[in-house]
Amino acid sequence: MNRISVNVAPKIVSEAICHMHDVRPSTIAAHHEAVERVIRMMRDRLDEPLTLQEMSRIAYISPFHFNRIFRQVTGIPPNQFFYALRLETAKRLLLTTNTSVTDLCFDVGYNSLGTFIRRFTGLVGLSPSRFRSLAQHATDSLSLPTASPLDQAPATSAATISGKVSAPESFAGTIFVGVFTTPIPQGAPISGTVIEQPGPFHVPVIADGIYYILAAGLARSKDFREYFLYETTLRGGGQRILIRNGIVEGSTDVSLRLPEAFDPPILMTLPLLLARSAQRVEANALPTLHRRAAASR
Repeated sequence: MNRISVNVAPKIVSEAICHMHDVRPSTIAAHHEAVERVIRMMRDRLDEPLTLQEMSRIAYISPFHFNRIFRQVTGIPPNQFFYALRLETAKRLLLTTNTSVTDLCFDVGYNSLGTFIRRFTGLVGLSPSRFRSLAQHATDSLSLPTASPLDQAPATSAATISGKVSAPESFAGTIFVGVFTTPIPQGAPISGTVIEQPGPFHVPVIADGIYYILAAGLARSKDFREYFLYETTLRGGGQRILIRNGIVEGSTDVSLRLPEAFDPPILMTLPLLLARSAQRVEANALPTLHRRAAASR
């Protein structure tokens, strides 16, 4: 999921930005090669501190220009990308190994267990131990609901965001569309919705502000780990939109595609969000059911 507007792959966006400044294709390719080289290094050195100066040396670019180029290609600053990779790896280790949370914390570069747990809980949506437990006990009862809005309380000068999701013809599964305050899908979205297939979507009311639309297409799978790790999940969106006086400004259409090396990790826990949404829908339906039952007596 992903940027001057990022309704397309980060690489395409970077090419569009460079084209605006009349940059040669060879320079564009060199930029992407430099960023990919740094991302590979990040993955190899998750347990080590990395400064912007060290990253820029690996990219053979000055720190100032490297920071700008990295943001153009990925949509976020290099340090934020690095921290997201650490948490993504922590999620994978929690699901695929029996490593203790304490050891895992140090394996992904944190020096403080408390800091790791706070960061993980804040950006993933629940503590490392609860994340592991939820994924390990995932069954068909956790299957993703369809056409379910992730409702939020109405806000003053609120707007409903409407758009259209497109996807490869071979895709069959559930599509999540969320609205975030940053161009990386972490923590809980401001609002969102789930649809059964590519097509139109409507995100519940959003207050005035600057947001990013991010989408994930989860193919139907018997391996519920994919609902927590998103390693093959289709990505889309990332474009910046502005809501002013209840009016949406900017493109809201999303095109899903295969993940790329430049994509920031998806850190949110989608099944948890959807379970909470289902609970809210059920709770909101109870008063109506009670009224109907009373009226039929």
